[in-house]
Amino acid sequence: MEQALCFVNWQNWNYSAWMSGPREKEIGQGDEPPPLPSKARKRDPAAPPHPILQVLANEIRETRFDYLWTVRELAERSGLSERFIALVEKGAANPSVLSLVALADALERKPYQLLMPVNQKPEPPTFGGPARFVSLIGLRGAGKSTIGALAAKTLGMRFVELDAEIEKAAGMATAEIFELHGADAFRRFEREALGRTLAERSSAVIATSGGLVTDSAALERLLAASRTIWLKARPQDHYRRVVDQGDTRPMANRERAMDELRGLLRARRALYERADEIVDTSKLGLERSVDRVVKIARSPRGE
Repeated sequence: MEQALCFVNWQNWNYSAWMSGPREKEIGQGDEPPPLPSKARKRDPAAPPHPILQVLANEIRETRFDYLWTVRELAERSGLSERFIALVEKGAANPSVLSLVALADALERKPYQLLMPVNQKPEPPTFGGPARFVSLIGLRGAGKSTIGALAAKTLGMRFVELDAEIEKAAGMATAEIFELHGADAFRRFEREALGRTLAERSSAVIATSGGLVTDSAALERLLAASRTIWLKARPQDHYRRVVDQGDTRPMANRERAMDELRGLLRARRALYERADEIVDTSKLGLERSVDRVVKIARSPRGE
């Protein structure tokens, strides 16, 4: 029996088109796969970016802004060209998997995080109805005290500032606790203050310390018992707000202070992102940030 042979020009075979077309013959019986067009279809320059590329562009640009990096700095850190990164940030380039990994590594993110719009993340098991406790997390200068107090007033809830509760229990200022007893003692006071607050029957808006997220036990309890919101801000806004509060210590060495601040944001970003919601106070400003927190508190989780 003769066995028919089929020599396929794989380089010119449009496999998808061949599979989707009529297949009256099997390979080896004269079925010749159609060749690809000589030129690939060109994208219309006037067409808007693909939605996924737009999400990627926004996330890369916003994260770069958070770090106060120029395009050149991101190019040096990622090993990609400035021109390519500029196109990516416009939604006009479709990075390869390896380029996406390089960008994610440079920005200290996971590749999939660059493809997710802000606030669009898997939701944990939820409880229905408005939140009983709303917890605000974020670095110092994020606006937790100001926004928390205004939101609590609108919601008719107590406002609890954990630092004040810690000072009341310890009988000394937080700075003294750190100086005399160390960070471990402060974290212990903080866990106890959080436990007392969550044990109260009345609902509350809770402003946490910037470093609470580094205490895994406290963070897990906070996530389980309350609606958590990361009050996000750009480094320069954190810095300005701290100085506006009357703390001029960062002025002693501004370059170093900003470097340390950016380092803290990078180190804690993944922890802050565990929050149920993110409110960008740099973008929204005070009034709209308060409105957003109030809306989150009143809505069932997941909406």
